[in-house]
Amino acid sequence: MRAALLLVLATAFLTCACADPAANKPKATTGNAAPEAETAKPANAETLAITPENSKVDFVAAKVTRSHNGSFKRFNGSIDLVDNAPEKSRVAFEVETNSIVTDDDGLTKHLQTPDFFDVAKFPKATFTSTKIEPAGGSNYNVTGNFELHGIKKSITFPAAIQVGPDKATVNAEFSINRKDWGLIYAGKADDLIKDGVVIKLNVNAARRK
Repeated sequence: MRAALLLVLATAFLTCACADPAANKPKATTGNAAPEAETAKPANAETLAITPENSKVDFVAAKVTRSHNGSFKRFNGSIDLVDNAPEKSRVAFEVETNSIVTDDDGLTKHLQTPDFFDVAKFPKATFTSTKIEPAGGSNYNVTGNFELHGIKKSITFPAAIQVGPDKATVNAEFSINRKDWGLIYAGKADDLIKDGVVIKLNVNAARRK
C-alpha cells in the first residue's frame, strides 16, 4: 500500500511538473516593428482612459516544478475610439516594469534584476496598436508595436472587444516567447524556466457621459 501511495504521489508530481500554462493558449505572432507614423492617434477620436482602477495586466510564467501568477500594478493608457468601431480605433498603454508583483516575494525581486526585466535600465514597457481587424462577432486580431526590455517588435494577438454606451472593454489571453524580447535567463539546471509566458489583459474603460 505504501508503494502504491508513493506511485500516486510521484505521478501527481510529474503531471504538475510537466504542465505548461502557455501550451493551450493562442500564441502571438511577431515581426518587425511598424514605423512610428502607423502608431499615431487617429483623428476625431474619443479618448477613454485605461488605469489600474479599471483594468488589469496579469501574466502566468512557469518553470519545470511549478507555475507563478504575476501582475503589473502601475500602468496607464487609452482607447482612442472612432465611430464606435474597434477597427478604426487605437489602443495604447505604458507599464512601469518595477511595479511587477508575483505570488512569491523572492521571485518578484529576482524578476526586477538584470536576469529578467532589468527595471533600472528598462523602466517602461509599451504597446501601441497599428491595426485592429475583425475576426467575427466581438473577436478581433490586434496588431501593434510592443516594446519590452529594450526590444521593440510587432505583435499580433486575438482579443474580444466590445463597445457599449458606458464603456469599452478589451479582454485578451495569449502567450509570447520571452526570449523574443531578450529575457533569456534559463533558471536552475534542475528547474529550467519555460519560454512561453501567458499574458492576460482585462480593460474596462469608461466613456464620458
